[in-house]
Amino acid sequence: MSHADAVVVGVVGPASSPADARPRRGAWGRLLRSELRLVFGRRRNITLLAGLTAVPLLLGTVLFITRDTALGGQGPGFVGRVTGNGLFLVIASLFMCLPFLLPLTTGIASGDAIAGEAQAGTLRYLLAVPVSRTRLLAVKALGALAFVAAAVMAIAVMAVVVGAVYFGLRDLTLLSGATVPLADGLLRVAGVAVYVALSLTGLVAVGLFLSTLTEVPVGAMAATVVVAIVSAVLDTLPQLNAIHPGLLTHHWLDFAEFLRIQVDWGVLGGGLAVQAAWVVIFGALAWSRFTTADVTS
Repeated sequence: MSHADAVVVGVVGPASSPADARPRRGAWGRLLRSELRLVFGRRRNITLLAGLTAVPLLLGTVLFITRDTALGGQGPGFVGRVTGNGLFLVIASLFMCLPFLLPLTTGIASGDAIAGEAQAGTLRYLLAVPVSRTRLLAVKALGALAFVAAAVMAIAVMAVVVGAVYFGLRDLTLLSGATVPLADGLLRVAGVAVYVALSLTGLVAVGLFLSTLTEVPVGAMAATVVVAIVSAVLDTLPQLNAIHPGLLTHHWLDFAEFLRIQVDWGVLGGGLAVQAAWVVIFGALAWSRFTTADVTS
């Protein structure tokens, strides 16, 4: 049964009786569950999640093999700290995935949300059920957000497991040199993962908007990744310092605040406020486009 058929059976059938309002109130939940089954049931998405979990496995394996050589303990960013404490494998893995792999994942999830249905010819059937376009767009956005969050958590969980097996989990040494207990360290690492996931919400909104502009999902996916890459490039140009704080990727590495003795919540809040602004702007553009566009497929 296709996604559109599942929604029609689950929503139109029970809701067809005007005497019973409960099915209509439950239409939102059924539509969301159908979307989540679609997103997490696709072989492409399952393969993508598996590929992302391979990053901490490969990184941990390489560091474990080379830790007693001249290469051991060396590397950019947080990579050099991994051999001393497996908790840093979570941070190192997310750090390495942020520039490209996670934006690619976000682009695939959000760029396919609307354009994928249009290409498959099922979008008009989804719009035929008694669910508004606004609600359908919201469900598509939640599905994309759920997949992006699952991707980040998959990396983090695999990194914790691999780090524990290869290097052990110990009290966490912060950037200042101070050490916090293991339980506190686990909470801080969890905070890093949550912040990274929330930092991708702006890109999800961009991808969702681009997905409403085309019936070719690959185009929307690629354009979403390009937006992230262009933002990162602009962030490296000192001549554009004035616009850096508002760039989509500028605050992505602010998760390092969790590795300080006193976490500066103002810095983290500022980064999330930028993401919220991108969500509002591009979410509104996506809503405006989707609710007014003629759907022919």
